[in-house]
Amino acid sequence: MLDDRAKTLLKALVERYIAEGQPVGSRTLSKASGLDLSPATIRNVMADLEELGLIASPHTSAGRVPTARGYRLFVDTMLTVRPLEVEAPPEVAGQLQPDQPKKVIANAAQLLSNLSQFVGVVTAPRKPSVFRHIEFLRLSDRRVLVILVAPDGDVQNRVIFTQHDYSQSELVEATNYLNGHYAGLTIEEVRERLKGEIDALRGEIAALMQAAVQAGSEAIAESTDDVVISGERNLLQVQDFSSDLGSLRKLFDLFEQKTQLMRLLDVSSRAEGVRIYIGGESQVVPYEELSVVSAPYEVDGQVVGTLGVIGPTRMAYDRMIQIVDITARLVSNALSQK
Repeated sequence: MLDDRAKTLLKALVERYIAEGQPVGSRTLSKASGLDLSPATIRNVMADLEELGLIASPHTSAGRVPTARGYRLFVDTMLTVRPLEVEAPPEVAGQLQPDQPKKVIANAAQLLSNLSQFVGVVTAPRKPSVFRHIEFLRLSDRRVLVILVAPDGDVQNRVIFTQHDYSQSELVEATNYLNGHYAGLTIEEVRERLKGEIDALRGEIAALMQAAVQAGSEAIAESTDDVVISGERNLLQVQDFSSDLGSLRKLFDLFEQKTQLMRLLDVSSRAEGVRIYIGGESQVVPYEELSVVSAPYEVDGQVVGTLGVIGPTRMAYDRMIQIVDITARLVSNALSQK
């Protein structure tokens, strides 16, 4: 636990470092904190903060910089964010007109990038895992093709291996039963209903239905949601990255592969409101110099995707929270308008 004096000094140090990007010395900190303390006292407090892992001393300087742990404490307990305006500025709201969902997503990524001067990322809205029609086709002994048709006409195919060798007439019976009783439900709803009805169903149909549900879940998981990225080149202008080509290469690999990025944004979509992930404090953000400020967005009250800003750990978190929050609300409003 930090006393009030240590908290004030840590807050002043983080804010000064975010603003100027230079290690903060005790003399500078004395002025920035507004505390009437001697340089020796400030040095002692800084030594304590360093021992706690909240700040660190670069080799080339007598000043200190925040660590991932220091940023986390600052963000969680010391950050003050001004309340947002009820209405977004017209020039911002005008960029997200509810005409085409794909255009809204692309514009939102660009808007996040332009406002933050870092990287804007938005996952495209997840398609609900609903099937309009399902069909089973016998391929050979114990190999069955499952065809899932979504309400928008999207088709997913999956080959399943069964314990029993089904005839085509048995597969037609299972097809008719599933379409008659479960069409229009999500895969999750079908799975729940099956738990209660499995005993009443004939063994062959029950086994086929369970296999179909599993195939549907896997097919949906594999149709990875698209992620739109805007402003990667902004990172070339960031002092924290531009001097380290190795870091830049790793960052651009992250944007190119997208898988790790999708995992991170998927974690964000399960959280409420704006979340901040700071590199170096966990496995969620893969690179120490990187922070992500993200928020889920909704369509008709249902969370369908995530958006955020990716930049250096030395970012103005209060401003990024505002940018991400207001963009998430604008995207939700635009996509919910029919």
